[in-house]
Amino acid sequence: MESLLRKHRMLISQVNMSIIRENMNNIAWEKQLVAIRGSRGVGKTTLIRQYIRQTYGIQAGEALYCVLDSLYFTTHTLLELAERFHLMGGKHLFLDEVHKYPTWSIEIKEIIDLYPDIKITFSGSSLLQILNADADLSRRVLSYTMEGLSFREFLHFYKNIELPAYKLADILTYADDICNIVNTSCHPQPMFEEYLRVGYYPFYNHDEEEYYSRIENVVNFIVEQEMTQFCGVDPAYTRRIKALLLYLADHVPYEVNIAKLSMYLELNKQTVLSYLNSLKRAELLHLLYSDNKTVTRMQKPDKIYLHNPNLFFALSQHSNIGTIRECFVVNQLEASTHNVEYGKLQGDFKVDNQFYFEVGGRDKDFTQIANIPNSYILADEIEVPVGKKLPLWLIGFTY
Repeated sequence: MESLLRKHRMLISQVNMSIIRENMNNIAWEKQLVAIRGSRGVGKTTLIRQYIRQTYGIQAGEALYCVLDSLYFTTHTLLELAERFHLMGGKHLFLDEVHKYPTWSIEIKEIIDLYPDIKITFSGSSLLQILNADADLSRRVLSYTMEGLSFREFLHFYKNIELPAYKLADILTYADDICNIVNTSCHPQPMFEEYLRVGYYPFYNHDEEEYYSRIENVVNFIVEQEMTQFCGVDPAYTRRIKALLLYLADHVPYEVNIAKLSMYLELNKQTVLSYLNSLKRAELLHLLYSDNKTVTRMQKPDKIYLHNPNLFFALSQHSNIGTIRECFVVNQLEASTHNVEYGKLQGDFKVDNQFYFEVGGRDKDFTQIANIPNSYILADEIEVPVGKKLPLWLIGFTY
């Protein structure tokens, strides 16, 4: 226990408090059981440590922070930890990376039954199954999903420019006013171009090569460790999954040909579809369908995108700016919980079953969405709207 107390002090004292994401204010930390899930690298650990330091200070006492791959848990159980923590007057237990502890769900359930005065906040992979875990915690846990940085958050993190988030409907209705506010604070276009390259993960340190290397490490860890643990992927096939990602990085978006992918990977179609769905759950891909209401688990997607624009620059040999723009729109809108569908003949995307978007450069016109109600062009390389032709970067203010 003493080793955990020392590690708590060291880790909480080292966390940077200069910028705290707004997610912190959206989490009901006071609830008995809170889960924070998200892809590796999006900042779950930093947010938890910042909250502890801000709320409880550096010293362990009422709060205790533990990483569950600690050597301590090779000879001790979570139940033992909770018992000792309760005896010393502890109130709030923070358990980071619970998926690295095999019986996490069973023991957490028992802890909250035995010690109802102890609150537990835990974090885990985006692949973490709360509903279908060994002990079903779904009716007891308040679950949050953490995303990478929006364009708006990137401006705050790296440019010290603080601007509000807007609902999508307000962006579409009051685009002129919002653009005036943003343009008064900065020239967003060059910063947006930087965001597309290095802005999504909050670990950019002004060294692009190092940043892309860290992204590759994130991808390798997800495929080799998390997908084998949570998705039943045979470790012998992880190289093929990486090959699939690299292939998609150079070829998406396109009308998906599962037969062609199957031949390329030397895998059957059902296995390829299963891997695509797992990569979506792991937040490495977006799978788009023309009608989300009728999607079945093993249905072929209509379009595939990498999860965020930075992945293209890290994995692709020749990134296509048109693909990157579309990927940005899908990423930002899905992160802000909008329903995004493949538009087919009605623009690139249908959003919330009411808005239609065509994405392109500054010269993009309305030919493909003429006479479609509630249709808009999201155009790159412009800083002010022209009618229903809006700056692409505006979509980065939805969260």
